[in-house]
Amino acid sequence: MKKIISALAIITVLTILIFSGKTYAAAISSFEVEPSKTTVRPAEEVKVTATFGEALSSYTIKVSYDKNIFEYVSTEGGEANDTTDKVIVSFHDTTGGANPRQNMSVTFKAKGDITTSNPTEFTVTAEGMAKVEGGTTTNFDDITTPIVKNLTVEPQYIDYTLKLETTGEIVKEQEKEMTLSYSSPMGHYYEHARLIAEATTPAGSTVKLLAKDIADLEHDIIQSGWGDAQGFKIGGKDVAQTLQVRGTFSDAGDYGITLKLIDRDNSDAIIAQQTFKFTALETATPPTTNPENNPEQVEEINKEQTPTELPKTGFNIYTTIIAILVLLTSGYIVLNKRK
Repeated sequence: MKKIISALAIITVLTILIFSGKTYAAAISSFEVEPSKTTVRPAEEVKVTATFGEALSSYTIKVSYDKNIFEYVSTEGGEANDTTDKVIVSFHDTTGGANPRQNMSVTFKAKGDITTSNPTEFTVTAEGMAKVEGGTTTNFDDITTPIVKNLTVEPQYIDYTLKLETTGEIVKEQEKEMTLSYSSPMGHYYEHARLIAEATTPAGSTVKLLAKDIADLEHDIIQSGWGDAQGFKIGGKDVAQTLQVRGTFSDAGDYGITLKLIDRDNSDAIIAQQTFKFTALETATPPTTNPENNPEQVEEINKEQTPTELPKTGFNIYTTIIAILVLLTSGYIVLNKRK
C-alpha cells in the first residue's frame, strides 16, 4: 500500500512540474522560403529569404546549394558557416528576447562561366527555433523535410541570325556562288536543330540552292533541307557556321528564299527565320560605254591620246647655219656687182 501511495505521489509531482513549467513546444505558425528570382544570369546574385510566422529568439537554418553553379556571398540574420554546398546560419538573441528576428537571408552568386541552361534548386531545413516572450520560452518543432525552391541559371541568350549572301549579278540558268550562314554571340542550346529553306518564284520558274556534304553528296536545301533528318546540336558562345552553296534560277524575274532554323524536338518549331530577295536577269549586263564607269576604257583612251614622239618646237642649229650661209652668199653677190 505504501508503495502505491509513493508512486502516486511521484506521478503527481511530475505532472505538476510539467504543466507549471515555462517552456512549451509547438508547430510554428508559418515558415516561408523564397528566392529573389527564378531565372539567374551568370555572375548575377540571388537572395534566398526565410520568413517566420513568429518573432524568433533563436534558430539554426541550413540552406543547401549546388556548388558547381553557385558560390556563397553573404548572410543577414545570424552567424554563417559555409561548407561549400551548404550554409548553416545560427542566431541567438543575447538580450533575452528583446531583439528577435522574423526573417533571415543568404545571398549566392551564379558562376560567371556558365554557358548552358542549368535547372537547380535550394533546399532549406530548420531546427532549434524558439521565442522568448514574457519570460516564457516556446520551442517550435524542427523542419526536417526540406523546403525546395527551384530556379534556373542560364545565360542571356541572343537570337540566331541567318544570312544568304552573294555578289554581282544573277543570270538565269547560270550557277551563282552564294554564302549561307547562321550565328549568335550566345545561342540557345538545341539538341536537334535543322536548317531548311522555302522559295517563292515567278510563275512556272524554279530555284535550286545546292551544297555538298562531307561525303561529297549534293543536296538541294530547298527540296530536302540541310544535315541529318533528325537534326544537329547547336548553341553556346560565339556560334558561327558558314556553308558555301550554289544558286540556280531557271528564269529571269524576282525570287524569294526563306531560311529557317527549326527545333526537331519541339514539333519543328521555328528557332529563327529570314527571307532574302534576289533578281535574276535574262542576260548579263554588257560593259558600260561611259569611260568614267569603265576603268579599262579610260586606260585605252589615254593610250590613244598619248603621242609616241614628242612634237618638235622652236628653232634648231641647222636652221641657224642655213640662215647665216644665205646672208653670206647674198653679201658676196652684192660686193661683186659693185666691183
